[in-house]
Amino acid sequence: MVANRKIDLIDTRPRFVETDAIRLNNLFRGSDTQEMLRSVIRDGLAGDLAVVSSFGAESAVLLHLIAEVDPSVPVLFLETGKHFAETVAYRDELIGFLGMTNLQIIEPDAEAIAKKDENGLRWSWDPDGCCEIRKVEPLAKALLHFDASLTGRKGFQSKTRSGLPRFEIDHSDAQGRLKINPLASWDKTALEAYFAEHGLPAHPLVAQGYPSIGCAPCTSKVADGEDPRSGRWKGWDKTECGIHSPTDSADGAAKPGDELPPGYEPVF
Repeated sequence: MVANRKIDLIDTRPRFVETDAIRLNNLFRGSDTQEMLRSVIRDGLAGDLAVVSSFGAESAVLLHLIAEVDPSVPVLFLETGKHFAETVAYRDELIGFLGMTNLQIIEPDAEAIAKKDENGLRWSWDPDGCCEIRKVEPLAKALLHFDASLTGRKGFQSKTRSGLPRFEIDHSDAQGRLKINPLASWDKTALEAYFAEHGLPAHPLVAQGYPSIGCAPCTSKVADGEDPRSGRWKGWDKTECGIHSPTDSADGAAKPGDELPPGYEPVF
């Protein structure tokens, strides 16, 4: 008699689904950012994770919060080849200041650049295509190794980020990667207060009128009172690079005061 043989099955289910994001938003509703990050990072609630950082105007806040919990969390930086020199220098300064130990520089595929942007000017006539080969595709490949990613997005930055939740599913990933936005409900006042209290170094271009900093050819100065991201892709009907999708206010979104540390009450 042949013994019943166990059949090997490949689990093709997503890592996370929408109900997981809703559950996590509800679980941490009312808790501050540090408490949430400690649980997510130390207790492994989101599995293997990395933080994606542009080392832009406000990046130091999230990186400092993460470094306080675990400075070995992988930090993914997309080296597009189009950054301001000040951004690259600031990246190295900030990593050293925070004592973070796992900076990973992600570069676009050389063959893709040679084939689709040989002269390096695709940004001037097809910014979406430029972002696709220099940001979206390289990051998608890098994130295959992770179950979740941490982002520095804030709801106040633009209308396309209004109602941003703390936890959401990354719909660009068929395997159900979790996207975590710890600063979703932080406002400019709270960010500035955090910078001041912890003596965080500022990106040198902020003082020159750049409240949102991306690749040099597609970043302009912003006038007082303008949307902080209005200087990105100025003159184009484009608000995101493609890594993130525009959001609308949804169930589970962060509410005012939900995730701010004591003493950093936002102004709404």
